[in-house]
Amino acid sequence: MVVTTANTSRKLSSRYLELRNMLKDRRLELTSEVHGKIRDVRDDKGKDREPLNGESSEIDIQEDIELALIQMKFETLNKINEALKRLEEDSYGNCFQCGEEISEARLRALLFAARCKDCEEVRELAERKKLVAQRLDSSKSIFDFSNRSN
Repeated sequence: MVVTTANTSRKLSSRYLELRNMLKDRRLELTSEVHGKIRDVRDDKGKDREPLNGESSEIDIQEDIELALIQMKFETLNKINEALKRLEEDSYGNCFQCGEEISEARLRALLFAARCKDCEEVRELAERKKLVAQRLDSSKSIFDFSNRSN
């Protein structure tokens, strides 16, 4: 006699398997890209290259860009790993905020989405308002400081 729970049957569903495979494929792809970029940066550092006049700052900028790209890919890799963990815990695909199911189209576009479109828009709006408030506060502080020095 085979006993299947709701969790087991969900893990056997085609949607679950397809999303898991997409997440794992993306993780493999990102891991490969990160390792490749790190290897490239190390190889470039190891080269005994004498920069031409004015070229030094261009090389530094290029290295900074490469390191920023590695960091972005690594952060995305972490989000993919978190999504895989949520998938195994049976919470993947549900919005952190409202608990509703995240649309399949959104998950396909953003595999590690943790919020539905509506909740993400609300979060982004709140973030923008917070940044504007911080800028206003810092502008106010500068203005207050300039008035004190007079």
